[in-house]
Parts: sequence; structure tokens; C-alpha cells
Amino acid sequence: MRVAVFGAGRIGAVHAENLATTGRADELLVIDEDLQRAAEVAQRVGAIAVAPEAAWASELDAVVIATPTRTHAELVDRCIDRGLPVFCEKPLADDYPDTVALVARVEQTGTRLQVGFMRRFDPPHAELRRLIRDGALGTVYAIRIASHDHDPAPESYIATSGGIFRDLLIHDFDALRWIAGQEVRSVYAAGAIRRFDYVGKYGDVDTAALVMVMEDGTLVSVSGGRENGRGEDNRVEVVGSADCVALGVGPQTPIRSLEPDADESDVEPYMDNFGRYTEAYRAELEHFLSLAVGEADDVSTARDGLAAVTIAVAAEMSVSQGRTVELSEVT
Repeated sequence: MRVAVFGAGRIGAVHAENLATTGRADELLVIDEDLQRAAEVAQRVGAIAVAPEAAWASELDAVVIATPTRTHAELVDRCIDRGLPVFCEKPLADDYPDTVALVARVEQTGTRLQVGFMRRFDPPHAELRRLIRDGALGTVYAIRIASHDHDPAPESYIATSGGIFRDLLIHDFDALRWIAGQEVRSVYAAGAIRRFDYVGKYGDVDTAALVMVMEDGTLVSVSGGRENGRGEDNRVEVVGSADCVALGVGPQTPIRSLEPDADESDVEPYMDNFGRYTEAYRAELEHFLSLAVGEADDVSTARDGLAAVTIAVAAEMSVSQGRTVELSEVT
């Protein structure tokens, strides 16, 4: 297979490295407007650095999009025009109506498109999904989610990220739908700028808290933020009538217990998202290559991408209007 990775930033470099180690990409192209940056990534993973238009002029079998959000829709459109399977990082577009239109086109053309929701390929998330769907937890009363980055994003990233709900917490919105097997009914969200004033220039916040209600009435609380001084914190806790379970809780969880009998681990906490989900990032690309050649079903569809960003838009409306927003108001 001849696979092109558009974007040689941090996530693009991770995808290029994972593709190079699968053994299924006979030829790997790394494309970026910054040719020097593309060349550095290509040299590191044994790929070829190519300018954007030169890449489109060549024969390709599959495309991975890891560029800034504002470019996603255009690149996906070009893949649709050429009938190419495409993996696209979230979100699919930086505008909600554009996302709706793009998803409709993907579905109308039958394009094989996988959205980069790597937590669907994380074994603890898959096990939690199984427990909920098998009824092993009994009645699910509450779901608690924490999603706090270790290192704050620089202003250059915040400027094009789409905001904390569409960028950081969109992974939690998708994972919630996936593990619970149902949709979110309503969202109440609050946001604050606690430290990084520059996010305000882009209508963003650095800290957020949400209360959501699922279709069956299950209550969900989410906290998210751009910095956790101790490490990368991604956790999900589920309280049920038969059991109470958690994922993301272990020796590398960046929390220090103040209980006198706590077992203090000397293991270094997760330092970033890539360390937290190393295997999941690799697995999602392996699945995409199988999807591209028709050997696997799509488990992270364009429709899933739209559903997650719909929750994000509802959260943005809630923050700006100071009220609970029904998901039906967005759709």
C-alpha cells in the first residue's frame, strides 16, 4: 500500500511512526507545508517527504489526515473525489454546518472514513463497554470522567484547535457514547480561565466542567483542563448497583493520595496523551489499513464524528447562554 500522511506535527509524526511499523505500508509519504519538518519526520521513520500538490499528483491507496482542523474538510473532500480511504483526526471540520455536509457526502459516496477516536481501541475502554452492555454493573447510576492534560497547549495550538470542547473533551464525548451504547440527551457546561489568559483571545477556556444526562437518565459528570501539574490524567469511573469500576486508575495515574495508609508508587505518571494511549494509537492505524482494503468494518465513522461534535456544540451553547441545552436544539 502507498499511504500518505498529511501533517508532520506531533500527532502526524506519531501516525507516521505507527504506519511504518505495521509492515503493511510498502511506501509511506509524509506531507507538510513545512517541507523541512516533513523531511525530519520522514527520515526518522523511513518515509519520503513530499510537497502537498506533488502528493496529490501521485498514486495513493490511503490517506491519513493530521493537519490543523481548518484544513480537514478540504482534504477529506479531495479524498472523496479520488475514491480514497481516509483516516481523519477529530474534528472533521471547524464549522458545524460544514461537518453535517461532509458527513452526508461521505455517506452518500460510501467513502471509507475512520475518525481518530483512539480510545475505541484502548482495551480498558473496550472492557468497560462490555461490562455496561452485558449488564455486569447492574443499574448504572453515574459516570464520572476526568480529562486533564499534563502540559498546557501553546497559544499557536489554541488558535486553531477549535476550543476545549471540540479539541480536548471531544474524545470523552465519543468514548462516553461508545461505552454507554446510547446518546447524550442534555448538557450543562461551565468554563473558566484559571491560568492561561491567552485562551480568551480565541473564545476558549482552560478549565471546564459538565453535567450530562443520557437517554436513559444516567447522570454523567466531566471535568477537563489544559494542565495537570502532576501528569496526564484520563479516567472514567462508573457507579452501578452491582459493581463500581474505573479505568485510567493505576500506578501511573497522576494523583497523590493524602490518606496515611496510601501506597506511594515511585512509577512516573503518564506525561502525555501519547504515553497514555500508546497501544491504542497503534491499533487504530492498523485497523484503518484493514478498513482501507476492505478487511474490516468501520468502527469509528463519520457519523460518530458528527455525534461527538454535536455534544461539543451543545456545551459551547451552554457556556455562552448559562443554561442546560438539549442535544435536539443543535441537531
